Amino acid sequence: MTKKLSRTSRIALFLAGLVVAAASHAAGGADNLLPANTQIGNKGMLQRGAAMYMNYCAGCHSAQYVRYSRLAEDLGLSEEQVMDNLVFQVDAKFGDTIVSGLSREDGIAFFGTAPPDLSLVARSRGPDWLFTYMRSFYRDPTAATGWNNTVFANSSMPHVLWELQGIQEPHYGEPVDGGDPPVEHLELIQAGLVTPGQYDASLRDLVSFLEYIGEPAALKRQALGVWVLLFLAIFTTLAWLLKREYWKDVH
Repeated sequence: MTKKLSRTSRIALFLAGLVVAAASHAAGGADNLLPANTQIGNKGMLQRGAAMYMNYCAGCHSAQYVRYSRLAEDLGLSEEQVMDNLVFQVDAKFGDTIVSGLSREDGIAFFGTAPPDLSLVARSRGPDWLFTYMRSFYRDPTAATGWNNTVFANSSMPHVLWELQGIQEPHYGEPVDGGDPPVEHLELIQAGLVTPGQYDASLRDLVSFLEYIGEPAALKRQALGVWVLLFLAIFTTLAWLLKREYWKDVH
C-alpha cells in the first residue's frame, strides 16, 4: 500500500519544481549553452566590458537603470575617466543614466522593432545565454540584416561584433519531419581582427559588465558576505563554548 506524502513533503516538492522551472527559464530555453565564466568582482573585466558596451552596444541599446556616476563608483574610475572614455553623447551629464542615441521610431524603421533596454538582460536571459548568443552569429543572405543566429533564430539584431570575430558559415544537417535543415555547426571562414580566444575573452568582459548592471548591489553584497560568514563562524564558536560550559555538569 502506497503511503501518502505529508503536507510538508508536498510543499517541498512543489518548491523544488519551482526552482527547476525558474532555472530553465533563466537559461533562455536554449540547449548546449557555453559557460560564460563571468567575474563581476573583477574591476578590470568590468572596465573593459563597459568600454565594449559603450562602443558596440550603447548606440542602439540603452541601460536606463544605471547612471554614469554609479559606474565610476563601482568600477574604480574617476569622473573624468568616465566622461572622456565611456560617454559619447555630447549633452550627457555625469549623473545621467545610460540612454541610447537611437530613438524608438528609428529603431523600428531600421530593424523592425525597437532595440530593448539591456539593464536587466543578464538577469532575464542568463550570462551563459548571452555569451553563447554572441558567439553564434552566421551569414544568412535570406535574413533582412544578412545575419542569423543559432541561439536566437531570425533575430532582428545584426552581428555588431563581426569585425572582431570574423564571419562564420553554417553547416546544415538533415531536415527533420520535412522542416528546415538544422544548423549542425559553424565554421569560421573569414578571420576577424582578433583570435577566437581573444574574442571569447572580450565577450566575457562584456557579459560580466551586463551581469553587473543587472544588479550593481551584488558587488557590495559579495564584499559584505565575507564579513557575515566570519561573524557567523565566531558567533557559532562562542555559542558552542557557552553551551559546553552550561551542560558540562548535566549527565
